[in-house]
Amino acid sequence: MIDKQKQNLNMKVQWAKFAVVLALYLLFLIWVESWLGLIVVPFIFDVYITKKIHWQWWKDEEGPVRFIMSWVDALVFALVAVYFINLFFFQNYVIPSSSLEKSLLTGDYLFVSKVSYGPRIPETPLTMPLTQHTLPLVNVKSYVEWPHWDYRRVKGLGNVKLNDIVVFNYPAGDTLCNEERYQANDYYQMVYSIGDQILEQNGQQQDVRVLNPLQQRRYFEKVYAAGRNYIASMPGEYGDIISRPTDRRENYVKRCVGLPGQTLQIKNRIVYLDGKANKEPDNVQYTYKMKLKGEFPVELADELGITNEDLLMYNQSGVIPLTKKACLALKANKNLVESISINADAIYGDLYPLNAYTGWTRDNYGPVWIPKKGKSIQLNLKNLPIYERCIKVYEGNDLKVDSQGNIFINGKLAKSYTFKLDYYWMMGDNRHNSADSRYWGFVPEDHIVGKPIFIWWSHSPDHPGFSGIRWNRLFNFVDNIK
Repeated sequence: MIDKQKQNLNMKVQWAKFAVVLALYLLFLIWVESWLGLIVVPFIFDVYITKKIHWQWWKDEEGPVRFIMSWVDALVFALVAVYFINLFFFQNYVIPSSSLEKSLLTGDYLFVSKVSYGPRIPETPLTMPLTQHTLPLVNVKSYVEWPHWDYRRVKGLGNVKLNDIVVFNYPAGDTLCNEERYQANDYYQMVYSIGDQILEQNGQQQDVRVLNPLQQRRYFEKVYAAGRNYIASMPGEYGDIISRPTDRRENYVKRCVGLPGQTLQIKNRIVYLDGKANKEPDNVQYTYKMKLKGEFPVELADELGITNEDLLMYNQSGVIPLTKKACLALKANKNLVESISINADAIYGDLYPLNAYTGWTRDNYGPVWIPKKGKSIQLNLKNLPIYERCIKVYEGNDLKVDSQGNIFINGKLAKSYTFKLDYYWMMGDNRHNSADSRYWGFVPEDHIVGKPIFIWWSHSPDHPGFSGIRWNRLFNFVDNIK
């Protein structure tokens, strides 16, 4: 009698557990708008109620089998949990470079929320947890490209706002050279740079400024073909040319300085949106030409937030990235600084679009209209290079230009185009040392990963060990970094 009462009580507990788990799981399916997950419900029912499947068979074994399988079971559970959490809720991200200095510093570890903008349903769901695209040590792909699902985003807490710091997949990372030393390079900038050199060596280089838009297009097609063919012919140097799906491209973090539908222009380093100046970040940096009377004191560098990387740049080129505060402090230090002035319009790489001449510079850029979902733009050969990548690559259309300069999209003559996605303009706060939208263009909405919430750890690469911990940055909210 007592055993039967215990059994009944145990079943009530099991039914209660099942009801709670089932309710949470169904709420999750409603959130992600996918009823395919209902096939899991019978298995949940079996775990708590029927117990027909002996899920933990290894507990009945003896010796090493039980010991090994207990660890395997724990490891699999941990990996599945991490995969699920990273996919739909949050993940960690470390700042690898100085492009957002001095707002976010190299060595800052961020808690990135996927829920803020809504998590994406994965395009490549079969992947090894805790990896982005490559398995460490063995250096092979960490994901399987089948099945490949179309882009879809679950409803989140909000949308990307102006001046948000955002984590996103690198748009130009769809194609790259597989040789390890070139994987971090922008493939398209490499192609155009190499192609330009080849045409110069062959005496075929032209002054694109005197060409009309159609002639420019044909010339840049020739440059691109020469560079791509050269890289493809040198697999021993560059490796194979490979592609990556959207969610397996490198993660970048920048500040959103332009929203869908806005017209952006940079005039004398200031970003203007629809004709109005956007607020500069509090710790915005530009590079300055500087001449010193002696060695730069280490104590002063630490005081002004000048890193070893900054000093190395100065030693190599005579320019140094500085905040306004640091610049004013150095100008006032007459015993150390002989002269200092802004490094105006120095070129850092090739500017977007790479297949046209615009005359734009990193400090005077645009104007350029940022595409907005459902909005149309009139197309012509002059503005086509700006929007061609959006139309062809990000939105999957076939685009061709005939010998007369007519534009065809999916085989039909096109005078205009209506965009299917929202796009954003991202820039680093270290404005003269940031590979951003000025160099690779718009960031499509399907590349948005999440929003950094706070810094959970910070360690300076300039100071090893315990002394490098930046205690004053721990648990600072990123939204407070304006």
